[in-house]
Amino acid sequence: MVIREIYYRLLTVEQGEAVRQIATSGSNMQRIAEVIKRLKADFASPLRVEELARQAKMSASSFHRHFKQVTSMNPLQYQKQLRLSAARQVMLSENVDATQAAYQVGYDSTSQFSREYARMFGAPPIRDIERLRVA
Repeated sequence: MVIREIYYRLLTVEQGEAVRQIATSGSNMQRIAEVIKRLKADFASPLRVEELARQAKMSASSFHRHFKQVTSMNPLQYQKQLRLSAARQVMLSENVDATQAAYQVGYDSTSQFSREYARMFGAPPIRDIERLRVA
């Protein structure tokens, strides 16, 4: 009975429809969740939005709209965030430099990597990693 009460409360709150969508097999949210799993597993590979939309069984425009509803980002921004976070983790845990980390997470340009890294974390890779190691 306790579990039924929890389900009831989850489904009757303001976000109840979102909870229902997540749990419903084949729903838009469920299909976006599958794409997100794929992106997390394969973030270093080049991103083709048309292919992701096809996987989600949506048009490209519908996919963009639903993806943004779920993540508050477009697919490219989401992939960028995954890549930069992974690069940061690699630089901290494996003690590799920014160039190696950039290539490891799928960047072709180290200057683009450094710009995007600084934009996301507030400092260039070298300074950010030094700051994190000291803290």
